[in-house]
Amino acid sequence: MDRNKNSYIFIYSIILVVVVAGALSLVAVLLQPKQAKNYEIEQKRNILSALKINVETKEVESTYAKIVTEIAVDASGNEVEKEDAQVLYKAQTDKGLKYVFPLSGKGLWGPIWGYISLDEDLNTVYGAYFDHKSETSGLGAEIATEHFQSQFSGKKIFNAENQFVSVKTNKRGAQNENEVDAISGATITSTSVSEMIESCLNKYLPYIEKSRK
Repeated sequence: MDRNKNSYIFIYSIILVVVVAGALSLVAVLLQPKQAKNYEIEQKRNILSALKINVETKEVESTYAKIVTEIAVDASGNEVEKEDAQVLYKAQTDKGLKYVFPLSGKGLWGPIWGYISLDEDLNTVYGAYFDHKSETSGLGAEIATEHFQSQFSGKKIFNAENQFVSVKTNKRGAQNENEVDAISGATITSTSVSEMIESCLNKYLPYIEKSRK
């Protein structure tokens, strides 16, 4: 075949694209199990972070397996075995029994997520972990910092009248035990964190109310 002909260049380009696409697909398939494993480990690390437990990557799975139990609950707050039920986590730590609830929401520029842990009374926040995909550096991205997350420890999700109010951010500063300081200059992201916590915990409210001591 004449290499100077357009047909040669066209066929060569097609073959090259097919080979490269095939190679990339093969690599993606081979890496998929490892990627899934890394995602699972990262989730477990984040749950441990909400429990104020920080360990090396190699110790994440063993630490998690020792103290954390996954629980599925239905909309009525009953523990079930259905795969499509909501999942929460019980952790027997050296600080006592803790409950960890998964969180997901929408920030200013994209998804935000995390976990919040409650003491055995299912009212007092023990710890929190938040992360984001694309919040503004130095502003909304501060939700992923220890400075912001540490404010939640000791806060309450029920008010003095025993009503569920969650924990809210306040741009004027925390005024009571149900509030934390909002991030200066990041009102929308701060509000998004409040809404995320409230909406996600509300889904588990039947379980929380049944289990409270």
